[in-house]
Amino acid sequence: MQPNILKRHASLVTALVRLADIVITAVAGYAAFVIKFSFDASLSQNYVIAILLGCMFTIVGFTLLGFYEPTRGRSILSVFRRVILAWCLIMLTLTVVAFFSKTSVAFSRVWFFEWMLLGFGISLLSRLLMIVVLRLFRHVGYNIRTIVIVGSGELGQKVYHRLCKGRWTGYRVVCFLDRSARAKQGAIDGIAVHAIPENLGEWIVEQGIDEVWIALPLRALTVMKTLLHQLRFSTANIKVVPDIFELDLLNHSVFEIAGMPVINLRATPMEGMNVLIKSMEDKILSGIILMLISPLLLVIAIGIKITSKGPIFYKQQRDGFDGQVIRVYKFRSMYVHHENKTHIEQATKHDARITPFGRFLRKTSLDELPQFINVLQGRMSIVGPRPHAISHNEHYKSLVKQYMQRHMVKPGITGWAQINGFRGETDTLEKMAKRIEYDLYYIENWSLVFDLKIIFLTIFKGFINKNAY
Repeated sequence: MQPNILKRHASLVTALVRLADIVITAVAGYAAFVIKFSFDASLSQNYVIAILLGCMFTIVGFTLLGFYEPTRGRSILSVFRRVILAWCLIMLTLTVVAFFSKTSVAFSRVWFFEWMLLGFGISLLSRLLMIVVLRLFRHVGYNIRTIVIVGSGELGQKVYHRLCKGRWTGYRVVCFLDRSARAKQGAIDGIAVHAIPENLGEWIVEQGIDEVWIALPLRALTVMKTLLHQLRFSTANIKVVPDIFELDLLNHSVFEIAGMPVINLRATPMEGMNVLIKSMEDKILSGIILMLISPLLLVIAIGIKITSKGPIFYKQQRDGFDGQVIRVYKFRSMYVHHENKTHIEQATKHDARITPFGRFLRKTSLDELPQFINVLQGRMSIVGPRPHAISHNEHYKSLVKQYMQRHMVKPGITGWAQINGFRGETDTLEKMAKRIEYDLYYIENWSLVFDLKIIFLTIFKGFINKNAY
């Protein structure tokens, strides 16, 4: 097999992938029909039309979501998100069409949901298989794209090392190009450093280079303009790697506003469809959980009233999403006369303020259960950074880097930091910094699957913890 055979036949491969998506949708629709009815049952005209519409919406939806753009360098998680979003779009579109055409009664709802689930499952498996196969091809030297990095400084070297770690992307660095003075260093990690040729465009063609990556400081704008002028006759792809590695990034992205390219250095993941997904997750799960634990809530409430004087619930103001002050509910676990203080002190291991029954509640995290009411109210999420007292936020925001960025999502009952053991008392600055590191990782990598993983882990390792007191 020739190393670049897939590149030369890219249009044919894309056409075959489109055809496969149509076949998957049709096969999933028919398979769901057989499962619901029987193999001997014949498809009626209504079902045939529905499946054909599904095939059409598949191609349109997948195209709009960029399914047929190059996936080189994309993570498996991003592909998973796109497949979920695509099939949600198909399901919603077909539902709307059936509603307005008044034909929904002509179809089995069980068949429809089985069709959507099968379609989603087969689409996801096919794409994962395709990614795995392509990565294997690239790992052994096929489907490779050769690149030169313009700039051998710190940024250029950082780009090179990241590409070395991600061999599955299929990018192979041929050499560095830089100004004559820098080119004298000869080589970096065995990769040659050449002076930028005056006839750069012709040189790129002669060397058979697929892509040129410009990794220069932002101040080198004049040099970039000169490079682009030299490459005006070249058909090689040109990419600019912005010098933003040293900045504090959170959900960074590149997009377009009013025709201008804009780099998002910091943004909340809770925008667009993500807001709806997160809200549905919180409302549905918290409603179900509250119904299941209602007898337990009653028992705890009685236990609090019997063992100490005072209210059942403890209400405290905390900073929530976007820095807005919210009221958080907990079962009271301390004696009343210790509560009304301007400065909120974190509970310590042998804290005299905690009641005997309250110590049990805190040790098992049962005191947090009323926060599911906060979730139903929309003030909190089931999963997210734990809400800190306002006085703690004021104290730590100038001591811990990126501390306040944890408020770019709703606070949660459980979180990635808590799962990894960073809960309870933070008696050192290092402990708080580590907790924030895990909170920011959660925000950067948020997904529905990640939330479900945290909820699952909370059941087994999040309730009882040596740091909970």
